[in-house]
Amino acid sequence: MAVRQPRYSKEEFAQRGDLIYQTQIRPQVELDNQGKIVAIDLETGDFEVDAREIAACNKLESRHPDAQIWIVRVGSRHVRRFGGRTKRVV
Repeated sequence: MAVRQPRYSKEEFAQRGDLIYQTQIRPQVELDNQGKIVAIDLETGDFEVDAREIAACNKLESRHPDAQIWIVRVGSRHVRRFGGRTKRVV
């Protein structure tokens, strides 16, 4: 298995990923996929949506083996959260 090399700096990677998500993908996925993961190929703009990161990436890589993948969680600024949460009182 060949090691995939990044083609962008970390900053450009993040900027491109956020721009593609906000302008092209978000309007298509936001209503029906809250909390799911979107894996985006930064070079083609192609994407996959799944509840699990690995599944979304695997689906995308099956079509684009050399994809430069950016991951976003629908409806959240963060893909993962570390640490505890406080319970909400209803």
